[in-house]
Amino acid sequence: MGVLLLSLTMPHSFPIYPVISSTVYGGHGNGIMGRNRFTVISCANGNRQRERNLLRRREVVEHICLLKANKNISEDEEKEMLDYLYTSQYQMRGMVAISLGQISGEAKEDYTHAVFMRFGSKEDLAKLYENPPYLQVMKKHVLPYCHGLMNVDYESEVEDDILHIFRKGEEYNYGVEFVLLIAFVEAAIGEAVEDALMSLQELTEEHPSLILQCTQ
Repeated sequence: MGVLLLSLTMPHSFPIYPVISSTVYGGHGNGIMGRNRFTVISCANGNRQRERNLLRRREVVEHICLLKANKNISEDEEKEMLDYLYTSQYQMRGMVAISLGQISGEAKEDYTHAVFMRFGSKEDLAKLYENPPYLQVMKKHVLPYCHGLMNVDYESEVEDDILHIFRKGEEYNYGVEFVLLIAFVEAAIGEAVEDALMSLQELTEEHPSLILQCTQ
């Protein structure tokens, strides 16, 4: 089992919600083997506990892009890269939320920045990889400053509420994002993996004052 553990600090924090069911349906980029199963556990911490509505759910698709910025990247170049990535949301109708920032501490595989995007459907996400403005942003304002990247896409469910889906509201304006990527070897997939994921889910639910949302 390979583990990529990242602690992310985002200038625009984003909410993540408890998951009833999820399926990892795609991965693109360096280091991902098609036969492996990938689990993504994302958390955002906050100072206030809110009631969780587990009755009404909405299916969404999450996209995480991990970047390896060049060591000699300047502050201006970094700001330009992040600004262009953030404003790309206004040129994609299917994107409902975005968050990005520099990874705090030392991350495995030397990843330095992370971008999170939420889409309303798999079809909307598929358009991301064909969107001309986004491809131009990657070509002109991201790849010149980076020497590697990895994309991870997965399906999830969130509370069926406009504030939660679009990650809007006062309690989502701050926080630190924590993302844990786990690659299970094919032989390990089964009941043991499901038990492990359930234990992680229960752990986050036991600390609502520290963990605002969780999805996996």
